[in-house]
Formats: sequence, structure tokens, C-alpha cells
Amino acid sequence: MKLRFTPRATQDLADIAEFIKLRNPTAALRVRESILEALQSAILFPRIGRLQKVEGVRKLVTRKYPYLVYYTADEAAEEIMVLTILHGAREHEYEDT
Repeated sequence: MKLRFTPRATQDLADIAEFIKLRNPTAALRVRESILEALQSAILFPRIGRLQKVEGVRKLVTRKYPYLVYYTADEAAEEIMVLTILHGAREHEYEDT
């Protein structure tokens, strides 16, 4: 599986890291690593994320930190597309089924 990020997801990841980096640079690296680690799980197991009401969208919760990664998995194209990454306390665009 290939991993691709939408421009929005790329910006989300950069914004998260920058926000945390202002307070604790080491923590910013750990959070980013946790998000990328969760995505590695999605590459190995594309259906690991919980289905959302929007068709084809799945939600993956990162370990240790309350971040939600929304993605789609195209198994035929062998591609995971990361749509957005949000903190769990923020308003969610997608809803669980």
C-alpha cells in the first residue's frame, strides 16, 4: 500500500507539530511519530479504521495522543489517502456508523 496525503492532511500534520513545538519541541516529535505509526498500521491493515457515515471514509485513533486520522483505502490501487488529521477535542467532520 502507498500512503498519500491530501494537501489538507499535510497542513494538519504541520499545524499540529508547530502548535506543540511552541510549548515542547520533544513532544511535537513524539506526537508526529505516533500519528505516522498509526498510519503504518493502516498500510498493513487498511480496514483497521472505524467506518464513518461518509462512504469509504475510515477513522483511526492514534495511540497515546487523542488524534483522529480520517482516510480512505483503495485496495485495488493499493493506496491509503489521508484526508484530515484532527485532535479528538475538536469538532468532527465525519461521524461513526
